[in-house]
Amino acid sequence: MIPRYSRQEMVDIWAAENKFRIWLDIEIHICEAQEKLGVIPKGVAKALKDRGNFDVARIDEIEKDVKHDVIAFLTSVAEHVGEESRYVHQGVTSSDIIDTAFAVQMKQSGEIMLKDLDRLLAALKKRSLEHKDTLCIGRSHGIHAEPTTFGLKLSGHYAAFQRNKDRLKRAIENISVCAISGAVGTYSTIDPSVQAHVAKKMGLSAETISTQVIPRDRHAEFFAALAITASSIENLAIEIRHLQRSEVREAEEFFAKGQKGSSAMPHKRNPVLTENLTGLARVVRSHVIPALENVALWHERDISHSSVERMIGPDACITLDFALNRLASVIENLLIYPKTMKANLEKLGGLVFSQRVLLALTQAGVSREDAYLIVQRNAMKVWECDAKTDFYSFLSKDKDVKAVMDVKKLKSIFDYAPYTKHISTLIKKTLK
Repeated sequence: MIPRYSRQEMVDIWAAENKFRIWLDIEIHICEAQEKLGVIPKGVAKALKDRGNFDVARIDEIEKDVKHDVIAFLTSVAEHVGEESRYVHQGVTSSDIIDTAFAVQMKQSGEIMLKDLDRLLAALKKRSLEHKDTLCIGRSHGIHAEPTTFGLKLSGHYAAFQRNKDRLKRAIENISVCAISGAVGTYSTIDPSVQAHVAKKMGLSAETISTQVIPRDRHAEFFAALAITASSIENLAIEIRHLQRSEVREAEEFFAKGQKGSSAMPHKRNPVLTENLTGLARVVRSHVIPALENVALWHERDISHSSVERMIGPDACITLDFALNRLASVIENLLIYPKTMKANLEKLGGLVFSQRVLLALTQAGVSREDAYLIVQRNAMKVWECDAKTDFYSFLSKDKDVKAVMDVKKLKSIFDYAPYTKHISTLIKKTLK
């Protein structure tokens, strides 16, 4: 990933230095287990711990000749260890090291993203409670529907990100597996106890049947969890982008002192952060199809998945980590305009109460079909009227309405309280 959309903590996980360090740790733990079994002499693991090292540039240099990254790595390590190095990598195959290390990197990345989600959830919870009673219009198809509160809007997104956190936790658990099973996964040259030892040392579970690689349905689940989280990011980003439109202006990204919105128009305050998040979400989602296609490999293994994972592993994790932190910052600093929300709520002259009028008419003895027609014909007058005439005025003069309902009863319908009576309970239940 480019530095513009990267945070160093996540970048470090996917750096070559960290990958090779994990490889070396795996080889050390294999040697520990092999010594206990008497397969290799005592002292090899200690020599590997004490003198085992590598040089990334040297590995790259060797790989140019041998065309194999694990062999290049082992050669570099051997140059530091000396005689004992001949016992390193006994009975294992390259995928044992690569797949187990990749699992560690995904686990490390996932744990960072769980912390990212905690930050975002905390921000959403705070702003939800802050605006639990802030009335605003709910929209369907982009059109005014019925009143809600801004706190309830944010609580819905809180619930989505809580599900994303739970989903990611499960994906991390399912990807955190170790496979040290040798060629085609039969353990013919390595005892299963070695895998168990390495798994324990690396904080992983032992794979059940690994063939020669860890089954890629595990990886597909991990990248799918990232993609769904990215879609939730875009969902909230689009909401903010709409609310920031000049014609709406109910909420707005924080605009810093000295910030510029446009090179041509000095007045502009654009939703650049949430637009950026929409784009980054597309990038993360784009990695799901390759991850799904990696599930189908030839027989016990091929390496068609390898080139894919070298790209989607760092790119998806680094991008989502950045996006989650950017969104958390947006929510923490979001400018919210309750007065504009109230003004927009009242912009259609009370049409938002149409369902309450419909229900009241049916309860007064009018059939639902007739009640709907009565309400709709008066509502359409409001839509089409140039003058500032409200919905109540038309209804109060309608003969069919007056036939079943007095003015006092009709007036009582135009009240926001019924829309908010359950809001506190809903938010409390969601934010528990």
